[in-house]
Amino acid sequence: MAYITTRDNTKLYVKDWGEGRPVILTHGWPLSADSWDDQALAIADAGLRAMAYDRRGFGRSEQPWGGYDYDTLADDLASVIEETGATDATIVGFSMGGGEVARYMSRHAGKNVAQAVLVSSVVPYMLKTADNPDGVAQATFDQMTEGMKQDRAHFFAGFFKDFYGVGLVSQPVSDEVLEWSRSVSMQAGLKATLDCAKAFATTDFRPDLAAFSVPTLIIHGNDDKTVPIDATGRAAARGIAHARLIEYDGAPHGLFATHKERLTSDLLAFLGQPAGHAARGSR
Repeated sequence: MAYITTRDNTKLYVKDWGEGRPVILTHGWPLSADSWDDQALAIADAGLRAMAYDRRGFGRSEQPWGGYDYDTLADDLASVIEETGATDATIVGFSMGGGEVARYMSRHAGKNVAQAVLVSSVVPYMLKTADNPDGVAQATFDQMTEGMKQDRAHFFAGFFKDFYGVGLVSQPVSDEVLEWSRSVSMQAGLKATLDCAKAFATTDFRPDLAAFSVPTLIIHGNDDKTVPIDATGRAAARGIAHARLIEYDGAPHGLFATHKERLTSDLLAFLGQPAGHAARGSR
């Protein structure tokens, strides 16, 4: 099953590896399902069913004009779950994908979900406001929008250095990973890229946190410059009843590449727990 059709007739590309209890992986902006390949392979090798799909407008999925709000994106996740026949599933959201997980839990009452994972996630609220002082200033998002409109390829060249924590003395990923990331990001439609950036920057998921009724694992780097941990990972851990937060000391945003062995190990350990076991605490 390479493609499924959503409720509004948009075709989404789905990778479906292995057999067993399903694990559905949602990717970050502005990448594709391929960013999950290392973890998906390990999950399938562990005897589980790993599914990752390209968000509408990105990768190999169709690029409709609209539908880049989180209600529609959560409906797309619901379509993936329904069309693949997934039950007793674990849903895993990286960065922007964490918002789809949160909105699915509230909008679709967590149907067919046994566990949830948020990795470097934007949940619960990215934007700096009077009641969210640890968020990111609107001016930063405005600069991102302007940069993408002027020269998207150039913008992403700089963006991914922060994404992976590349600096003058730090090189957590190869130059080839940086170039691959920029290449994948340029496969997305400009409309989808801009609209999704606005969605993850401005959507307030704080009301969705109460809908998490399953064991939830939160993983976040405490040196994440792209999605700062205080407004997101730490706040989500406080607001989700059955959550465990694991902080990666000194880690940047792109954990699937910079800390792939540790991330894979932590995911597999969580997936190996009984579905009803609530993970608590932090390390």
